[in-house]
Amino acid sequence: MVEKDIVIIGGGPGGYVAAIRAAQLGGKVTLIEKEELGGTCLNWGCIPTKALLRGVEILDLIEGGKDYGILAGPVTVDFAKLMARKDRAVKTLVGGVSGLMKANGIEVIKGTGKLISPQVIEVVNAKQEKEIYQARKIILAAGSVSAEIPIPGVKLPGVIDSYGALQLKQIPESMVIIGAGPIGLEFGTVYAALGAKVTVLEMLPQILPSEDPEIAAALEKTLRRFKIQTLTGIKVQKIVEGPEGKLQVTAAAGAEEKIFPAQYVLMAVGRKPNVEGLGLEEAGVRFSKKGIEVNDKMETNLPGVYAIGDVTGKWLLAHYASAQGDVAAKNALGQEAQMDERVVPRCVYTLPEVASVGLTEQKAREEGYEIKIGRFPFSANGKATILGERNGLVKIVADGKYGEILGVHIFGPHATDLIGEAVVAMRLEGTATDIGQAIHPHPTLTEALMEAAFDVEGTAVHIPPRKKA
Repeated sequence: MVEKDIVIIGGGPGGYVAAIRAAQLGGKVTLIEKEELGGTCLNWGCIPTKALLRGVEILDLIEGGKDYGILAGPVTVDFAKLMARKDRAVKTLVGGVSGLMKANGIEVIKGTGKLISPQVIEVVNAKQEKEIYQARKIILAAGSVSAEIPIPGVKLPGVIDSYGALQLKQIPESMVIIGAGPIGLEFGTVYAALGAKVTVLEMLPQILPSEDPEIAAALEKTLRRFKIQTLTGIKVQKIVEGPEGKLQVTAAAGAEEKIFPAQYVLMAVGRKPNVEGLGLEEAGVRFSKKGIEVNDKMETNLPGVYAIGDVTGKWLLAHYASAQGDVAAKNALGQEAQMDERVVPRCVYTLPEVASVGLTEQKAREEGYEIKIGRFPFSANGKATILGERNGLVKIVADGKYGEILGVHIFGPHATDLIGEAVVAMRLEGTATDIGQAIHPHPTLTEALMEAAFDVEGTAVHIPPRKKA
């Protein structure tokens, strides 16, 4: 048996951040990863999808150049080069993580790990050799896997998940996407912008079901620009092989049954915690289908065993996993750290983007808050007008009594960059007045946040005054 100080199972954005933080705090860290460092995020999720989205964003900019007097002529897409650049971006960042492991003196073992007991791990390396490690502290960061819906036909050729959508060799002629969450809408944006006929089917009443309905409705309207058809309140029943090599998706909206033909069907119904094969039951770790149970210190029910990231089944987001990794590593090394669940930003990389943090208007009301709402449209923002991206708005939900910011929701250009200001303000328990009175540079998109904050009290400068009741 080999003795180790801290062993981390999983090298995604939770695991590798936990490894670096633990090493910085003096821990001798061993990281076990069965595939590539960076996990789903760097290899099959966040990074490759955004690399493709950057490509279609450039395509959209070129096609809109005529509005600025820039005449480029016919534009064609070299799909193979677009995919190759995506692969280069992934390789560069994964290589960077590998370099960080070496720089921080972290031992990386390529293989799988599972618990034998609370402090004992069985490791099977790339050569299928088994070794038993005893660890003082263990951090479980095994990530998540694509979820499926139990319907006939999900195993047919042409039914793909996000992994398959990143490996296509040519632009599809048509695609049906099951699920209108971030994964489905991002891939829908990519392939629709490249020329595919895209239909998105969502069982719940709105796209982006966890987001503010006002923001979701604004995005749904904008998706039509790329000729994306979105249908909500529709339940997929089966997938069958159709004529001419196409698939047919049968779905029901109430009593009405509809059939949608497509070259590919993308299953984008979300992801689920990867709890299989970790030895959780044998070791006595408390878990369910929703994930491993942890407290706000990332501790499981077993002393010295922590869990972070998607495997905990909370927010399945890379940046949330990294924050959990930071907390777990600090607690494992004797420091005190806790997660702040109030301020987890959520980002959707459509064109334009969606970003939010905190409570939606509806959720704030359900929790009993008396609220005030501030809104500011990008159509009234100078920088957005310069960019030719005047679509969207900033919406701030604030406590009616004290003005504390409860939630911020942005739909518009660079929304995922802008949300950082709101995260910091909420982290510091700031008020809408705090954001409004902070001097924002002009002309910038951040002024839309400032104006929305002023509008909480009805004092926005660059929109007409509210009508008196």
